[in-house]
Order: sequence, then structure tokens, then C-alpha cells
Amino acid sequence: MLQRKSIRLKEYDYSQPGEYFITICTNDKKCIFGEVVEEEIRLSPIGEIAKKCWEEIHEHFCDVMLDEYVIMPNHVHGIIIITEGRDLINQIPTKNFPLMQNPKMTLGKIIRHYKARSAKHIYDSGYIDFRWQSLFYDRIVRSDKELNSIRDYIINNPLKWYLDEENPNKT
Repeated sequence: MLQRKSIRLKEYDYSQPGEYFITICTNDKKCIFGEVVEEEIRLSPIGEIAKKCWEEIHEHFCDVMLDEYVIMPNHVHGIIIITEGRDLINQIPTKNFPLMQNPKMTLGKIIRHYKARSAKHIYDSGYIDFRWQSLFYDRIVRSDKELNSIRDYIINNPLKWYLDEENPNKT
């Protein structure tokens, strides 16, 4: 069996609070989320599902906030912020379990949840051939300057689609 090589930063704790720049691609980088027309993204029904599920991430992870994001024809760019306070949130008593510790929440778990949830909704909508690329790209944001630069990159991504190597209509 072929072992996948991790692209995560060695020795880094991806559960710690911070900002993370994420890119998730469709399988084979197929352009199925929509198209860029006149430098503006027009989402397909699948793209709308991917957008809705992205916007709902914080509803499933109360210690996560979302910043800028864009759904492009074949990928998603976004900034995920893991906030402080997980220890208290993870110890909230429930009806059946007086005090249940949730497993450690990591960036990888957040992305796996997003990919699984969005894929299920896409399948349920009749798009049974949809697949995500198995891995995702992340960058740990280390400064406010870098955060603002990444925000600009995300906002301007549709404007630069005509230059993207993955754009099948690249001019």
C-alpha cells in the first residue's frame, strides 16, 4: 500500500489558536463550482453547495471563525481562525453524558468535516461523480501583514483567473 506523504508542518500543533490560509481543490482540478465571467465568479449549483457548507463551518465548530474566502471554479480558498476557549467549550455537560471531553479539534478535522459534509450534500443533490482532491494546502499565518496580503489574494483571485494554469480557457 502506498503511504501518502504529509504536507503539514512537522512538529506544529494544528489545534492551537491562529489563522490558517486553506486551499482545497476538486479531484483532478475539474472546474465544476462555476465559472469566472468578467472577473466575477458565477457559481454552479455544486458551487453554491460548497459555499453554503463553508459558511456553516462555524456552526459545527464553535471555536472556529471564518474570514475571507472564495469559491473558484476548481478550488476553495479561505482563512480559518481557530480561537481561544476550547477547553471550556469541550467540557460542556450534555443530557446523557454529565461531562464529556471532545477529542482534540485540529485544522485537519475541520477540513475533513467540511469536505465530507459538502460532498454528501452534493451527492444528495444528484451529482454522484463529485470528488475532492485527497489533500489540502494550508499556510500558518504569522503576522497581520501576511493576513492582509492573503485577504487581498483571496479577494482578487477571480480577477486573476484568466492567468491561472488550471483555467481551461486561459488566454
